[in-house]
Amino acid sequence: MAHEHKLEIFRGLVKFKSNITKIWGIFLFLSIVTVIEVAFGIVKPDFLIDNTFLAMKLLNWIFIILTLVKAYYITWDFMHMRDETKGLRRSVVWTAIFLICYLVLILLIEGDYIYEVYKSGFVKFDF
Repeated sequence: MAHEHKLEIFRGLVKFKSNITKIWGIFLFLSIVTVIEVAFGIVKPDFLIDNTFLAMKLLNWIFIILTLVKAYYITWDFMHMRDETKGLRRSVVWTAIFLICYLVLILLIEGDYIYEVYKSGFVKFDF
């Protein structure tokens, strides 16, 4: 018994005629997101570098959000999570997103600490 995959993305906004065109459509979307990330990494606009939100530069937030979008669509379409039951989809996708966000948070906190130590030098407290 053949199982038909859903041929739409973006909650049905874009529909494809076959699995091959769907794969190319998702590949195009992920490529566009990657090109945007690379362009921001090369250009580094001043307003994204100078402004912060929750103690992190706006450019870092954009990188994190775009990376999570790519990870979500890779899991959702290429790993066929869209065709699984609701509970399995949520347990896999939400757990992965939570763990990725947690890892990024820890890495950024530690990286900022090391940056501040190198920037201002080691200061020993006198008690």
